[in-house]
Amino acid sequence: MKVTSTEFQQNVGRYQDAAQHAPVVITKNARAHTVLMSAALFEVLTKGRVARRVEDLDNDTLKAIAKSAVPSEFDGLNDLLKDWTP
Repeated sequence: MKVTSTEFQQNVGRYQDAAQHAPVVITKNARAHTVLMSAALFEVLTKGRVARRVEDLDNDTLKAIAKSAVPSEFDGLNDLLKDWTP
């Protein structure tokens, strides 16, 4: 959804509700200026892309990391790296 900044200002509540379902692009001078999105989407977009200290991770995340494994279908990738040196 795309709205002008004037339209957004006049109907803030409407666009806050709409942003719970999909981002709302707010334009200024006919160009995208700001994007309003739900807090849940914001967290999804930032959580995996921000470096965090291990000490800051919750127990569920630590358990998920400990249980994770690369599927066997990708075993061949190890061969590509066996002689690699940084």
